Amino acid sequence: MQEALFYEKESKSRVRCHLCWHQCLIAPGKRGRCGVRENRDGSLVSLVYGQLVAGGADPVEKKPLYHFLPGTQSYSISTVGCNFTCLHCQNHQLSQYPIERGGGIIGRVQTPAEVVASAGRHHCESISYTYVEPTIFYEFTRDCAELAHQKTIKNIYVSNGYMSSDAVKEMATFLDGVNIDIKAMNDHFYKEVCNARLQPVLDNVRFFYELGVWVEITTLIIPGLNDRKEELRQLATFIVEIDPEIPWHISAFRPMYKMMDCPPATINHLASALQVGKEAGLHHIYMGNVVGAGETTYCPGCGEAVVERRGYTIQNNQLYDGRCPKCNTRIAGCWS
Repeated sequence: MQEALFYEKESKSRVRCHLCWHQCLIAPGKRGRCGVRENRDGSLVSLVYGQLVAGGADPVEKKPLYHFLPGTQSYSISTVGCNFTCLHCQNHQLSQYPIERGGGIIGRVQTPAEVVASAGRHHCESISYTYVEPTIFYEFTRDCAELAHQKTIKNIYVSNGYMSSDAVKEMATFLDGVNIDIKAMNDHFYKEVCNARLQPVLDNVRFFYELGVWVEITTLIIPGLNDRKEELRQLATFIVEIDPEIPWHISAFRPMYKMMDCPPATINHLASALQVGKEAGLHHIYMGNVVGAGETTYCPGCGEAVVERRGYTIQNNQLYDGRCPKCNTRIAGCWS
């Protein structure tokens, strides 16, 4: 347990958390929506500092990040808790644990030094804060990230993008890459499925980009809920207006958690979304949760296949200093 950052004290011993856009007003003895930040006698504390429930090496492509040190391993860690309550969460056993288990907090205590050392032992070139929303264990991610940079290890958030503007500014000082879920391009979906709002997510995509953090976007395609062509066109256009070089990962929904009655997405659903993205002007669109399609990086200048993938494995990487070997076009990304 450690005192939290990004909060202020209010009347009647209440505290206002400013870490994310929920801006929870928390009474003594109560917690914020994330289930892991609690008002203890008028001070806000993090209940999950160092309380890790996951830690291991994964291909960085699994995050997914395709333009960030391709072919390398990323040491992935997580606590329990989340500031979203997504009805289709694939990691709900972790993200909703404090809420669904009567406030329980689990995990094996580790220090930032131990996390960074583990990343080194596994020959990882980055640490990914993932599986649940990493913002909710911000203090620990910051301490790990600062130490990781001393060891030339990069830092990644896999995020829902709902952190406050002040938090983004601080995160940009220690994050090298971020994959942000844009779950849908309509506020109704966010309210009904995630118990959140869309606009803060869009604002933070732009903000991270402007602050120089490498950004990739993921959208899980759920048939009948977020796959209308007009909505996908709005989403793709939003990305293009920031930078057409930002990669967009479109992944296939599988029935999960409280959305077991929804049909799975097929490769045809993804192909339709991919075509919408191309027409909008995006240069790099990838398919996820399907194998053997939509995984290759092509040069936007000449169309050469510069990074070929099969699942999470790099089959062929022709990039040299981030450039196409055929026409010397610079491919946007973090390549070293």
